[in-house]
Amino acid sequence: MAEELVLERCDLELEANGRDHHTADLCEKRLVVRRGQPFRLTLHFEGRNYEAGVDSLTFSVVTGPAPSEEAGTKARFPLSDAVEEGAWTASVVDQQNSALSLQLSTPAHAPIGLYRLSLEASTGYQGSSFMLGHFILLFNSWCPADAVYLDSDAERQEYVLTQHGFIYQGSAKFINSVPWNFGQFEDGILDVCLMLLDVNPKFLKNSGRDCSRRSSPIYVGRVVSAMVNCNDDQGVLYGRWDNNYQDGISPMFWIGSVDILRRWKSYGCQNVKYGQCWVFAAVACTVLRCLGIPTRVVTNYNSAHDQNSNLVIEYFYDEYGAFQRKKSEMIWNFHCWVESWMTRPDLQPGYEGWQAIDPTPQEKSEGTYCCGPVPVRAIKEGDLSTKYDAPFVFAEVNADVVNWIQQEGGSVQKTINNSMVVGLKISTKRVGRDEREDITHTYKYPEGSPEEREAFRRANHMNKLADKEDTGIAMRIRVGQSMTMGSDFDVFAHITNNTAENHACRLLLCARTVSYNGILGPECGTKDLSDLSLEPYSEKSIPLQILYEKYCDCLTESNLIKVRGLLVEPAANSYLMAERDIYLENPEIKIRVLGEPKQHRKLVAEVSLRNPLNMALGGCTFTVEGAGLTEEQKTVEIPDPVEAGAEAKVRVDLLPLHVGRHKLVVNFESDKLKAVKGFRNVIIGPP
Repeated sequence: MAEELVLERCDLELEANGRDHHTADLCEKRLVVRRGQPFRLTLHFEGRNYEAGVDSLTFSVVTGPAPSEEAGTKARFPLSDAVEEGAWTASVVDQQNSALSLQLSTPAHAPIGLYRLSLEASTGYQGSSFMLGHFILLFNSWCPADAVYLDSDAERQEYVLTQHGFIYQGSAKFINSVPWNFGQFEDGILDVCLMLLDVNPKFLKNSGRDCSRRSSPIYVGRVVSAMVNCNDDQGVLYGRWDNNYQDGISPMFWIGSVDILRRWKSYGCQNVKYGQCWVFAAVACTVLRCLGIPTRVVTNYNSAHDQNSNLVIEYFYDEYGAFQRKKSEMIWNFHCWVESWMTRPDLQPGYEGWQAIDPTPQEKSEGTYCCGPVPVRAIKEGDLSTKYDAPFVFAEVNADVVNWIQQEGGSVQKTINNSMVVGLKISTKRVGRDEREDITHTYKYPEGSPEEREAFRRANHMNKLADKEDTGIAMRIRVGQSMTMGSDFDVFAHITNNTAENHACRLLLCARTVSYNGILGPECGTKDLSDLSLEPYSEKSIPLQILYEKYCDCLTESNLIKVRGLLVEPAANSYLMAERDIYLENPEIKIRVLGEPKQHRKLVAEVSLRNPLNMALGGCTFTVEGAGLTEEQKTVEIPDPVEAGAEAKVRVDLLPLHVGRHKLVVNFESDKLKAVKGFRNVIIGPP
């Protein structure tokens, strides 16, 4: 009778598996693998090795607190030569002395999460069981059978593995790229992502069902959308838009997701203050990429928040063009969400691919503040019955804006405003390059095309199908030079009269600071021309001066000023409106890297910024972070004021941990100049 088989240890082959599964950064202390792809392990026995025909080996894997075979959260499978597609299998790769090398295969539809792996070894009538260890299973965009499969290696590199990128802000006419450190493979982030799944209300209500449904990226995307905001649960971020952030951190301050997710964990899953749309989107992108779902952050300019789903946003003004806030339906200067790549077996064919997911808490979906995933293709086709939340996303990129003038007698008059078009310059970072890619065409057909009209008909968007009236008089707001923070500048109301008549008009021009979500601040420039004569076939350009001393105290951290012109022709009782959002450019942050950039060798970054204002800056700080370059965020304070025109300069020590291309991301804060961003690509060589 053969002696009992005794396991001495199990080697989970962290280095080889990490390399094969694109999880090397996660596999330093434990095994992290992707589903649908085999991984290796080696069993070392005491005394004798395994003998086929004598010994019987059976493996067992479980995930979640209530594992069951029906739910797909538990499996038992023998050592076997037969490889069965879509099932858990184990087979022998090599056998030497007392070591047995095995290959374990996982189904491409297995739930993701933390698994326990154990072994039952039996010889004749005697048997023992051994705990082999734990491993984490992720989605696999390299595996053709996985629902998140992407066939382009460059896209997998960008949307799953790249730990840095850009988020687009500013305005449609001046797009500002903000660097961001996603850091999905940084120390402890995967644990935070799994914790986020384990405190979600669906898990707390029925953990067995929740763990089973983690096989679907649709389900996981929806859970993450809800958990990044804290409106219904122990979610990550608290959203705030009123410019009062003293008891937390201003949303504009953040430069990466890592610090936010680590804070959430260290606060015992209490929300982190504060987030706005790009922060919600960036944190969702980090979590989804970490779990293996290809994801990108997108920005939509002039984004509508349509509460009653009638696809119309109505604004009311008095006769002097002063805005009267009646409802909370707004046009946001820009709004960010994420897109994730997956199949949609729950929908008709053709709706696989990019799905919009919006974690910013705006409206409830099935009783929870979350939005999506909805196929971007369904938005383009105007197919509003598609799951999930198609009407809301369709309105974000297509709603019509109607402006009403409330006259003193109580009557309302419609005003023409051709300058406010919803859903412009939809942007994301280009694959493999530090450039913007315009993806508007994935959401919308070309303006005026038959396909666009068909999509509007399908969506019952009648307002958009009506012909626009043309009075022969046009106005737009123009700008001269580029506008920088701290400067005085002129903007112009450019008016053309394309008719044969003379028109006696009144022009009201007003500039007000504005938050990125459309909330107006105080005035910073006005002009009222009560007797403006427009000669036949003429053009006029009327300047409005905007002074730093007027906007300096009321500009929000999004650096935006809204200029609005109202042209009134009393004789015809007609109103024409034009508007433009102006982004004030911040000074450049310069970053020099001193020393030879090599792995595990200390580096110094010299970070500087010239004060563009005509007054001193107090309370200056630089904050830097970068996946693979710093273990945690570092902040350096400058003790003395930085005089007008002088340079703020600090040095920061870095210790690069990984070879390859990394981004150092910087934020500068002071009393009069806030949320200035900069970055530098750093290529780290081997030691």
